[in-house]
Amino acid sequence: MSFLTKIVKNDAMKNDPPQIYNWRVYVLSCSACFAGMLFGMDIGIIGGVLKLDTFRHMFGLQHLDKVGGANLEANIVSTLQAGCFIGALAASWFADKFGRRVTLFGCAIIAIVGTVLQAASMGHLAAMYIGRFVSGVGVGAASMVNPLYTSENAPRAIRGALTGLYQLFIVTGVCIAFWINYGNLLHVKGNAQWIVSLAMQGLPAVFLALGMLVSNESPRWLAKTDQWEKATATLGRVRNLPGDHEYVQAELHEMREQLEFEARLTGGSGFWDLQKEMWTIRGNRNRALLSIGLMVCQQMTGTNAINYYAPQIFANLGLSGTETGLFATGIYGIVKMITCSIFLLFVADSLGRRKSLLWTSIAQGACMFYIGFYVRFDPPQVGADVPPAGYIAIVMIFLFASFFQFGWGPVCWIYVSEIPTARLRATNVALGAATQWLFNFVVARATPNMMATVGEGGYGTYFIYGSFCFSMFFFTWFFVPETKGVSLEKMDEIFGVVDTKISDSERGLPQGGSNLDDEKFPVATHVESRN
Repeated sequence: MSFLTKIVKNDAMKNDPPQIYNWRVYVLSCSACFAGMLFGMDIGIIGGVLKLDTFRHMFGLQHLDKVGGANLEANIVSTLQAGCFIGALAASWFADKFGRRVTLFGCAIIAIVGTVLQAASMGHLAAMYIGRFVSGVGVGAASMVNPLYTSENAPRAIRGALTGLYQLFIVTGVCIAFWINYGNLLHVKGNAQWIVSLAMQGLPAVFLALGMLVSNESPRWLAKTDQWEKATATLGRVRNLPGDHEYVQAELHEMREQLEFEARLTGGSGFWDLQKEMWTIRGNRNRALLSIGLMVCQQMTGTNAINYYAPQIFANLGLSGTETGLFATGIYGIVKMITCSIFLLFVADSLGRRKSLLWTSIAQGACMFYIGFYVRFDPPQVGADVPPAGYIAIVMIFLFASFFQFGWGPVCWIYVSEIPTARLRATNVALGAATQWLFNFVVARATPNMMATVGEGGYGTYFIYGSFCFSMFFFTWFFVPETKGVSLEKMDEIFGVVDTKISDSERGLPQGGSNLDDEKFPVATHVESRN
């Protein structure tokens, strides 16, 4: 706890009981975040597999021209995103109906089935497409439920770090995937190269399934479904406090108060009632649109263009040879993992969400523009040594990865999972996750063609993604408020659903409000100025 107080600087850390920062909440978050590793290994494995000669021979890629090969590669990659989009949307209903824990377990089983189909495809494109689509359904559904589940269990002072673990597990999965591909290239022969790589995608799904077997359900979902006794017991266990402890009771009181108030807004909890609540109430509508905007921005940085096609991009910058490209891609994965860890540990709940997004927008755009200028004016020559400007361009790829992990990577998942109201949290996170996968699909499908057609060496690709990065600064400046250290139940006060000046009697609550000790457990409602 003393370590946390030194690195996490927010009001909630100063006021909340130290017992709530216990091993249970970390183990629970890590168990759920194997969903992120599943995501990362899926997107990291396929980029290297596509460059393996054995895979290209088995699926006929070596006989296609430049554009034809780019189209087939894009189809193989983007089929996963199509499944992810559907999975993310469908998961909302399952998460609300059956619970977050059960839904995550189901996601793991679906992903395992898809992995088996891919590894057993043996040159049959139809089997490969079906396998990647099925895996995508599991990956997409898990990408929606995991941040939701983690944020609903996390203490407010470190919610950013715990929810952001999802992004850390993504980049860890990407890193592991890159080195799996590199190791297979060096030490495995024949079709086993790509079969082993594709089969290894299923390991995080196995760990996710095992983790959910021993994890608790979200206390906020239990409260939402009127299982208050279970919610009290679960919350007490996660917080490492007795169920009748005043801190636990304060948190339960906030849940009850918010759920009752939200229910009075529309008078029902059916699908159309919730849609009415989301789109006709200004504060809820703003949150939904903000979630969509953040996820569009995250993908349009171009990060997954590098994740999926890193070996090709490094080759375009002058690193020749499959082995060299995969090695550089492996280093790229390590950089992402280390920088994301630093962000979550020292920055997420101290510097906060808004400032992290602002400065990284500019930094990412500068990196992309440098690479674009290099490819445009001093392109690498086939067979020639990489010039100094080329090595700087390669360093810019690594810097871009670092900047992304200090802002647009983890912060978007943190933000989208923490700002919705209780009744709309699953629906809102599903909307954000589905948007992420839709634009992930756009990037995965478009990037190979852009690299082949938008200027010599694809230099225009970097200018396009860099321009998006610069524009994100203004989006954040005008539309994204700070939320660090604010409890989930107090997000309404930031986004305008609840008028905090309305009296308790007008809100239908007992006169005098809560009998909790507000001085001992103050609500962190201060919001940093946007300016």
